[in-house]
Parts: sequence; structure tokens; C-alpha cells
Amino acid sequence: MWETVGVRMTMLAAVSAVVAGMLTAPQASAEPQTCNDPFCVPGITPNVVQGSYCSNTSYYVFGTAVAGASTRAGRLLFCGSPRRYEPRWFRSPPMAGIRTEGSDCANYLDYVAQAPDGLFLTCVPMNGRQLWRRGDA
Repeated sequence: MWETVGVRMTMLAAVSAVVAGMLTAPQASAEPQTCNDPFCVPGITPNVVQGSYCSNTSYYVFGTAVAGASTRAGRLLFCGSPRRYEPRWFRSPPMAGIRTEGSDCANYLDYVAQAPDGLFLTCVPMNGRQLWRRGDA
């Protein structure tokens, strides 16, 4: 009987040690990553044809082009709707990576970016400031 109690006590101690180790393990850092160019932006659609139709002009609007008559392969494109016509793929202005809507963009006038949730942003001057605003508005 003592052997069974001793084995149970040893098992209980071992399980307790494992559980305690799991509870006190260091947590991974949840700090945001910096993304300052198109190469780290998620959701970019590959192999699109410049000038072809696209569907979403608000979220995850960026794509990379296939080679064409006037387009080099890999060129950054965006899905836009000029004058509210049917959306098409257009050459993109320079991209600043991932930015937050409403934040300052003083060094990125006329650039585009993507918000963390995929929203299309553009850097525009407004009331003496340059801010990231919705690119589809």
C-alpha cells in the first residue's frame, strides 16, 4: 500500500511541476511589427492584368501585375473606380506599407498604404496637415 501511495505522490508532484512550468512560461511579445514597403503587406493579389476588372475598391485592393504590353511583371497595382465606373486594376502610386487611418503622413504625400484591417489608404493634405485617409472615398 505504501508503494501505491508513494507512486501516486510522485506522479502528483510531477504533474504539478509541469503545470506550474506552463503557467510561468514567458509570454510572446505582442508588439506590432513595422511594415514600410509592399513586400510585407498581407493580402496582395498576385498575377493580375493591368486594366482588367476587379471587385473590391475598399479592402485588400493591391495586386502585382503579370507582364504585358506596357506593364512589367511584379509592378504594384490597385483596384480603383475612377468617376464611379466599373473598378479596374491601375498602376499604384508608391506604397508606404501598413499605416493607421488618420495618422500623420508628412513624408508620404501622394503615397498609398494599407491599414491593419486591409483598408485602402492614401496620404492627402487636409487643413494644413497630411494624414492617411480612406483611398476609396
